[in-house]
Amino acid sequence: MQSILEICDPAKKKEVPAGTVLLSEGNTSGFVYVLAEGQIEVLRGTTRVAVVSEPGSVFGEMSVLLNTPHTATVRSLSPATVYAYADAAGFMRSDPQIAFVIARLLAQRLNSATTYLVDLKRQYAGQGNHLGMVSDVLASLIHQQEAEFQPGSDRLPDPAM
Repeated sequence: MQSILEICDPAKKKEVPAGTVLLSEGNTSGFVYVLAEGQIEVLRGTTRVAVVSEPGSVFGEMSVLLNTPHTATVRSLSPATVYAYADAAGFMRSDPQIAFVIARLLAQRLNSATTYLVDLKRQYAGQGNHLGMVSDVLASLIHQQEAEFQPGSDRLPDPAM
């Protein structure tokens, strides 16, 4: 499989200093970034979700694909080199290989989340606490086939909407 870095446009390559916020949680930018080198952190609120240094890592695709604000802040921890695409949707549509790489990335994330939830379900089976809802979450992941993504909970409306 061809690496996404081999497909990236050299004209889009950009150096960013440590501490640069590439994407801000709650905002919509239309940007997608591909990491060439450096270290990037992903934050939800003040909680660090991940530190990423794998070349070819993609950031911002969920916001574009779901047509929603960014779900996390993405910031460089070190000086970094990224490919910055202001027209993220156009970038993702420009080459079937790019779409395939992003689909694979999202499938890996879904697999990790599902595996974690299945493990939680096994550990806390039969308990009457809030972890009992893991079955509901797993079922919704498997059966959710909505035409449009709707953020928030089916049980409680999103107060921000």
